[in-house]
Amino acid sequence: MRIIVQKFGGTSLSSPERREMSASRILAAIGEGYSPVVVVSAMGRAGDPYATDTLLGIVREISSEMDPRETDLLVSCGEIISSVVMAATLRDKGLAPRVLTGGQAGIITDGVYTDARIIRVEPSLILRWLRDGTTVIVAGFQGLAESGDVTTLGRGGSDITATALGAALDAELVEIYTDVDGIKTADPRLVPDARTIEVLAYDEICQMAHEGAKVIHPRAVEIAMQRRVPLRIKCTFTETPGTLVTYSVEGTQAWPDARQVMPVTGVTHIMGVAQVAMTGEAQEGAPGDLGFFRHLADAGISVDMINVTGALRAFIIRDDLAERAARVLKDQGYQAKIDRRLTKVSVVGYGMRGIPGVMAAVVEALGYAGVEILQTADSHVTISCLVREGDAEVAVQALHAKFGLGKREV
Repeated sequence: MRIIVQKFGGTSLSSPERREMSASRILAAIGEGYSPVVVVSAMGRAGDPYATDTLLGIVREISSEMDPRETDLLVSCGEIISSVVMAATLRDKGLAPRVLTGGQAGIITDGVYTDARIIRVEPSLILRWLRDGTTVIVAGFQGLAESGDVTTLGRGGSDITATALGAALDAELVEIYTDVDGIKTADPRLVPDARTIEVLAYDEICQMAHEGAKVIHPRAVEIAMQRRVPLRIKCTFTETPGTLVTYSVEGTQAWPDARQVMPVTGVTHIMGVAQVAMTGEAQEGAPGDLGFFRHLADAGISVDMINVTGALRAFIIRDDLAERAARVLKDQGYQAKIDRRLTKVSVVGYGMRGIPGVMAAVVEALGYAGVEILQTADSHVTISCLVREGDAEVAVQALHAKFGLGKREV
């Protein structure tokens, strides 16, 4: 049995016409000999009747404080509605689909409301229906805790559902259908000549997702990478091949010899961050005290771009957590300067490992563009620079041009 998992995002399901296009993708897979498992998100976006934010808004009109357990019960309904509507669409095409909630599909989570992690998948029920020739539709974004409570996997969680099922079912391929034609070299809203990347390595797309590319959830890529499940990110509404995500890009036809020497694959950005620079020790702390990291963690504040060198203690946090962080640090006797409305801009590339001059090129590009670099961080596939929010667009465009990532002449 050749299993394929096909995930359709909310924009692919938001109208009868778009559901027809999604159904054609499923029928095409069946025609190619696949047994599809279809994962769906809630239909549409904020303002549409059954979108996740619309459902949340119903209760927020009454109270801004929502019980996390009840929140998960509420928002899980969006995907269930999508599943039933998609089943009706397929039934009209002559299929006999079977709808399963995340829990019925065997997705068992750790029980953390609103941001649960999958601890295992028990796919026996899915496999039983597939052996009978049934197309299985699974409500994405949700699972079941061992306590029996419904939990959700966080924003973008339907991607996680799809790759987790792909791994558990030993699927040949996981297709992520969305309203763009794959992963771009940069956000096309900032860089009009950004192009679709034909092939990406798992570590590249995982890093791009973590650094701001919003087409797929980073945890979904991590699951696919661990089990080496191929991913293809495609547009529901066009025939373009999209982006293939695989274990290695080396030697692929999609990237000839030039691909092997390209240090940078894409430019990503995360807006809405703040820089915290510690300006003094805790009142009762020993020299070099780093206890502020524990206090911030206990307050639910995640840190990134950490620089601890000599007297320097700097890191970034989400801008909307800046006031909370300031209170926590002050209450614990720490002194800190918080610089808000910043953007983290990153260049990502499988080919930069061990290649000299990439950092120099980044600094030159931003310098020529008049962009001040406030802080840097790097990994084996990423160089990140912290810049002011007003410089973000110029920074992304400058780096995109510097590494020659724009659309190429055919």
